Amino acid sequence: MQQPSSSPGQVHTSPLAHRLGRLAVGALHAELACAPKPGLVTPFDSGSHADMDASTFLRSLFALRGYFVAIAQAGIDDAPFARLRDLGIAAEAAMRRATGGINTHRGAIFSLGLLTAQSARLRVAQRRPPVADAVCQGVQVWREALLAAPLDPRSNGQRMRAQHNVSGVREQASMGYPLLREVALPALRARLATGATQEAALAHTLMQLVAQVDDLNLLHRGGADGLAYAKAQAARFVADGGTMQPNWRDQLAAIGHGFVRRRLSPGGSADLLACAWFLYCQERA
Repeated sequence: MQQPSSSPGQVHTSPLAHRLGRLAVGALHAELACAPKPGLVTPFDSGSHADMDASTFLRSLFALRGYFVAIAQAGIDDAPFARLRDLGIAAEAAMRRATGGINTHRGAIFSLGLLTAQSARLRVAQRRPPVADAVCQGVQVWREALLAAPLDPRSNGQRMRAQHNVSGVREQASMGYPLLREVALPALRARLATGATQEAALAHTLMQLVAQVDDLNLLHRGGADGLAYAKAQAARFVADGGTMQPNWRDQLAAIGHGFVRRRLSPGGSADLLACAWFLYCQERA
């Protein structure tokens, strides 16, 4: 067992917590850096977002560094769900202070936070890096608390859930993240196995997700028609070979123009992409 580090007035955190926290922030940075991404913020453009750009995301990431270390430590300590929730609420407040009230990473604070905590929890129990699927399914240890936690009916996501009768990230978490286990991780691993670059593998995985996820961000921005349009565009891209096409960047850029015209942004799929990259990396760390 690694010995925790300490400093006066601070919560004790272990080297493992710092390592997993860095991986979580690194996964969010990898998602931001991946380009092109239809409708989403990249280092080169703001996609469908008039209120944020890459610098907004970087300020958010800087503010969230301590959160991912803290929630990893909570997993190491096998802390109750209430502790994880308190950390997430504080992290969202820190994000909004850093971004001037803009929601850059609320979904990632929830999902990536839970997965970071569970990765740490399993690593201590097993004394080895857990496989990604086990981390996803391990989140179900908090299933009852997840389903009982209060929701904010004013949030865009919750309004879309109620209006369109679709599930959100809370349901994904309570089921052990089947979209990560059955869609994102297989796509990511398959693409990397062909020798694809990280960027190509991430872009391909993103479009696999967009094609299959009932993305609440797409519903909020484009309604049922916008979601159907985005899914169809992504499914066609994947069916044509995805990032195995020699001109895949041009293809994604063209899809992106259509997304921007319709103000569509698959933010929920982007959060899952970051989670998938974290899960892949933590197996090797």
